[in-house]
Amino acid sequence: MKTVAVEAAEGMVLGHDLTQIVPGKFKGVRFRKGHIIKKEDIPHLLNMGKKNIFVWDLADGFIHEDEAALRIAKAVAGNGLKLSVPREGKVELSSEIDGLLKVNLQGLDAVNTFQGTILSCLHTNQRVTAGKVVAGTRIIPLVIENTLIKDLEDSARHNFPVIEIKPYQTFKVGIITTGSEVYEGRIKDAFGPVLRKKVEEVGSTVLKQVIVSDSVAMIVSAIQSMVTQGADLILTTGGMSVDPDDVTPEGIRQAGGRVVTYGAPVLPGAMFMMAYIGDIPVMGLPGCVMYSRTSIFDLIFPRVLAGEIITRDEIIKLGHGSMCLSCPECTYPDCGFGK
Repeated sequence: MKTVAVEAAEGMVLGHDLTQIVPGKFKGVRFRKGHIIKKEDIPHLLNMGKKNIFVWDLADGFIHEDEAALRIAKAVAGNGLKLSVPREGKVELSSEIDGLLKVNLQGLDAVNTFQGTILSCLHTNQRVTAGKVVAGTRIIPLVIENTLIKDLEDSARHNFPVIEIKPYQTFKVGIITTGSEVYEGRIKDAFGPVLRKKVEEVGSTVLKQVIVSDSVAMIVSAIQSMVTQGADLILTTGGMSVDPDDVTPEGIRQAGGRVVTYGAPVLPGAMFMMAYIGDIPVMGLPGCVMYSRTSIFDLIFPRVLAGEIITRDEIIKLGHGSMCLSCPECTYPDCGFGK
């Protein structure tokens, strides 16, 4: 830092906080460390009794924290993100749309290996709404070498996008409810309304819901009919356990389903099946999806809507952090479930 006369400080970077006291009205920081002094600030500084102040001497090759943070944010941000104006050396990245947050973890680690820079974000693969802040970046010192930020930008280009929001596609969803008790009218279907709400709240539509008995032939026929009618996603409900009458998994297989997994390390949601008929996703949903506020369906459904192909390896990785505690007040997705 160096000392300069206030009148000569325009455009320079303030080296420390400056407190102002107005008896009976105000006491606090009037100008913060890192503030770039403007012409209109000079009378205020003089009124505060400041004739000389400490400023950072930005030598050639160094840039201010605001510029550095903005450049980092621009380097890592992909589609669907809005950048804030730099404030006290920090830039926030927020979602412009409802969609799926995707973080390139390798790229994130690469950014954070550069000494004096940070990029902090929410967990990847979670559902976010428009306006939600998903990441923030800044540098640790007040100024930083320009060459270091250039190297960081090069690294981000190799891993681009480091952070993005994938928009949801609009799907026509076919729902097949299995169970003799529902088919014969002994009990009322409770699965359909739950799924319909979850489908419609993300902008998709229910193409049709059919109710079938615990019959492999009926399940196969219903699935094939949904495919013929143009379903983009098929959800089968019930009959996913190991009882003799639970034949939904076999129905999915006989309908041509290529099974990715039957069973998932998620609670609730262990008896989940993920399959594909051609490029149409087919999910076998266990009973917990009907009565649990959050389940494996809430982890997988947004990823399918974002156009992702679900693999067995990705299902296996869900085991770390995929135990829902059924909190009295559910805050999902702002909690650890599925993270």
